[in-house]
Amino acid sequence: MKALSTAATGLEAQQANIERISNDIANVNTDGYKRSRNEFQDLMYETIKEPGGSLGAGTQSPVGIQRGLGVKVGATHKIFEQGPARMTYHPYDFMIEGTGFFPVQMLNGEIGYTRTGSFHIDAQGRIQQTNGAQLIPAITIPTNALNVTVSQGGEVKAQLPGQGEAILGQLQLIRFPNEQGLLALGDGIYKPTLASGAPQQTLPGENGMGTIQQGALEGSNVNVANSMVEMITTQRGYEMGTKVMGVVDQMLGATANIK
Repeated sequence: MKALSTAATGLEAQQANIERISNDIANVNTDGYKRSRNEFQDLMYETIKEPGGSLGAGTQSPVGIQRGLGVKVGATHKIFEQGPARMTYHPYDFMIEGTGFFPVQMLNGEIGYTRTGSFHIDAQGRIQQTNGAQLIPAITIPTNALNVTVSQGGEVKAQLPGQGEAILGQLQLIRFPNEQGLLALGDGIYKPTLASGAPQQTLPGENGMGTIQQGALEGSNVNVANSMVEMITTQRGYEMGTKVMGVVDQMLGATANIK
């Protein structure tokens, strides 16, 4: 009976769904995290009688007979909707309000892109993340700098003793034609692919790009209530799949016991 294999594909699909939900819930407090979404597709069909087939005497069948063979996960992608703001008042915490990513240079030398704006300064005064990824373009904060401020347009300023206010650098933001085509690497960093398109650099606040809010971080966009509803629905779907397999097993048993 094909129902066994068909129900098994349903169990695999629900398992993939619960794994996605568990990862989302695990990152409910991860700054800059974007929730995921699974897209399901039905598998190929077994065509027993094709629609429009001949019934004889020049008559065609208005419908046919097809049997579905189950379901599969067609795609999994991130939902890049804005997360809630969390005020930290730390001078090197930057939140992007709107579209955009921070470009950073990872430890392996590659360029990555992130929405996580939690930055710090190293011993040389360079702005970087806790994983060692350095902000691009590099901005160095002098050791004697006071009252470091970042405007909504990304301009970094500070008070230098005996020199007054000085401009230390300019933050740049990156966007992509297709954000859902980005490859997640972990640590909140994404890598462009052929599907995402080439990175496009723009100043914050220009040409539809987001702006910078200093002293705040973007929280995870995971909605716990919605995730719990999804988890319950997924659980019920998995239970129904196991019940189908149990019914098929009973039917096979009844067939085998026919005398």
